[in-house]
Amino acid sequence: MMVPAALLLLGALTAVVAPRLLARADWPDREPVVALWAWQCVVAAVLLCCALSMTLSAAAAWQAVRGHMFGSAPRAVVDAYALGATGPWAATTAVTLACGGLWSAAMLVREVARARTRWRRRRAELLVRAPLLPGEEPTGARLVALEGERPDAWWLPGATPRLVITTAALRRLKGRQLDAVLAHEQGHAQARHDWLLHCSAALAGGFPQVPVFAAFRDEMHRLVELAADDMASRRFGRLTTALALVGLNEDRGVFGPGPTPHAHVPERVHRLLTPPDRLTAMRRLRLTAAAALVPAIPVLVALVPGLRALG
Repeated sequence: MMVPAALLLLGALTAVVAPRLLARADWPDREPVVALWAWQCVVAAVLLCCALSMTLSAAAAWQAVRGHMFGSAPRAVVDAYALGATGPWAATTAVTLACGGLWSAAMLVREVARARTRWRRRRAELLVRAPLLPGEEPTGARLVALEGERPDAWWLPGATPRLVITTAALRRLKGRQLDAVLAHEQGHAQARHDWLLHCSAALAGGFPQVPVFAAFRDEMHRLVELAADDMASRRFGRLTTALALVGLNEDRGVFGPGPTPHAHVPERVHRLLTPPDRLTAMRRLRLTAAAALVPAIPVLVALVPGLRALG
């Protein structure tokens, strides 16, 4: 049971240390895409530690599982893991971690189902508020104007994804600002940010007492917006994108002194107007490679006894 325990300890250490290192770093806001990758690698490493610990604990507890895992392995490899010298903790650990995995899957299914329900409701509302005229055929237009007194725009995914924008936003957005809003929402769709948000919300909702999952959810919401801002600003300029953000949100009171649900908007506008220096391509590559190594560590820990026995 030394290897499963070491994997659980490694997972706990990663869950505590990695978010603090990312929070203290000065590059996530400068390179949100790299930061998104780093956060995914951290959470993947934590989940991988749990999965590998569950698998080895199950092999130690039940001969049937051990036969499937080590059926063709040399005797020295099996002895290196000391699977026979375990107490009742092996079965308890395996069952507990398996229940955690099933609960995570259930939370993800629930989150996706809720999102699809919201999308269907919005599509139904769109058909009511913007119905087809008699004799009009659906064109699959990607931009739909909706009568509304409040400036707003949102991306409606589906078989025919659309950007829905209110007439108040059309009156307020000038020139290429509308193109910047469209590019921002298309950036979310192309990068499949919705799945990142679903997975992070499922983990945070399923395990509210685990700080790393709550931090993962909060950072995903923040970083996907920064990444989409960058995609829009590269095409239409930072000033245009910032003005589009201001135009869509100034009536919501987000630029006032009090706290609001959209408090991140002023930070995004400030970031666009005072662009930070990007990292060099070589440093971005190093950070990406370093993040990719984090999930590899649990695999290496799990394989070390077998590799030493073979060596």
